[in-house]
Parts: sequence; C-alpha cells; structure tokens
Amino acid sequence: LDEMGFFDAPASITTGAYSGALFDHSLAVTGALLDYTDKMGLTWSDARSPYIVGMFHDLCKTEEYEKDGDGWKHYKLKGHGERSVSMAEAILNDAAALSLTEEEMLCIRWHMGFADDKENWNCYGAAIEKYQNVLWTHTADMVASRVLGV
Repeated sequence: LDEMGFFDAPASITTGAYSGALFDHSLAVTGALLDYTDKMGLTWSDARSPYIVGMFHDLCKTEEYEKDGDGWKHYKLKGHGERSVSMAEAILNDAAALSLTEEEMLCIRWHMGFADDKENWNCYGAAIEKYQNVLWTHTADMVASRVLGV
C-alpha cells in the first residue's frame, strides 16, 4: 500500500484534497461499516469484510492523482469500482493467497451507488438485492465524504 501511494494520496479534489486523505477516508468508511454492523445487526459473508471493503473500496485513486505544485491533479480514469476490485484482489493474493468474496467484490464495485453511470443503475440494484451491504457500503462512503468531509 505504501508503494502505491495509498497513505499519501488525496481522497478527492474537493473534499479530502490533502495528502493522506485517501487513508483517512478509507478508515472513516471502515468505521462507518463497523458501526452499522454493530448497531443495525448487518451480517457479512466473512467477518473481515467490513475492513476489506472499507479500506480497499477506493484503491484505484492511487493511480488517479498526481502531485501538482501545492495541490493535486486528478486524472479521472474509467472503471473506478472495477479497478479497485482488481487492485484489492491483487493485494490479497500477494499477501496471503486470499481472495475477495463475491460480497466484497460487489460492495467495492458498486460503492459509488447511483453516482455510477445511469446505464449501470439496474446492475447496482441487482447487487443490492443479492447483498444488502452493497447499499450500506455506498451509504458509508457518502457519510465519510459528504458528512465527515474526508
């Protein structure tokens, strides 16, 4: 993660536009998922899932930002959710021959919710029907970025 720039990258150009915000944002999403799990009785296919999903949902952002003087330049690359799934899978495979569960893949892929392209909304809805935590992941992401500001 360090080599990828995970601990240095911003979370976005608007909210969380500072070095280290990607980590702060990911930690806030993880915290929200753990809080929802505890307080609302969410169940996951694996106990590690809120941690994996929260910390890895925006991995692709390590490839989308470049330091530009005192700020950051953003290269919005296509496939935000898919690229984060692929990068998370590679990290887990390298770390301990682990793999993402289907639920983790869908939560990471669809964490943008209805901010994803309109033609994908039916797929997002189908993912929620299969795993309710897809919706909670989107909610945690929005709370972290819009309410907490990271």
